[in-house]
Amino acid sequence: MLTQLLVPSLVNHLTALPQWLDKGEAHALAHDNDPADLLAVRLAVDMFPLHSQLRVIAFQAQEAVWRLRGEETPAETVALRTRAAAGQDDPGTLAEVRAILAGALAFVRAVGPDELDAAADRQLSHALPMGMVFDMTGFTYVRDWALPQVGFHVDMAYALLRSAGVPLGKRDYVPHMFGYLRPGTMPGG
Repeated sequence: MLTQLLVPSLVNHLTALPQWLDKGEAHALAHDNDPADLLAVRLAVDMFPLHSQLRVIAFQAQEAVWRLRGEETPAETVALRTRAAAGQDDPGTLAEVRAILAGALAFVRAVGPDELDAAADRQLSHALPMGMVFDMTGFTYVRDWALPQVGFHVDMAYALLRSAGVPLGKRDYVPHMFGYLRPGTMPGG
């Protein structure tokens, strides 16, 4: 059950984000702006810019899987978090962040259908870079940390793009919901 809680949620987010970037790029081009400038957009001076938010999402999605497997998160995955925090003045390129998101999506999609379930009751410690350590079970880690953290950074990416004028709406935020839409209930359709 834990796998089915975590993996589809991560896949939904990691699938929507590149579509938002596509809309952002089209919007920028339509207004004679450089699409790469979107990567440096930030809501407040003390908040991560868009490129950092996207790297943190990719990191946290993968870290959750590694942690629930009981394995160390690989250095190349940890480097996403490090670059997000340290490389705020070097946003990279849209192609780079798209590749990072695509890699995270492929990794998460490769998780077996019940691969993480055995971790639900297992005790785990989650240490943050600043020294705080949280002790919880696999289930509480997913419910109270992994999903809220990914969700927060996804929300920030959405808000950053909206603040840059990108015409995103609810349909963009939850495109996976249209798989559940009852026929004949779409307004205007």
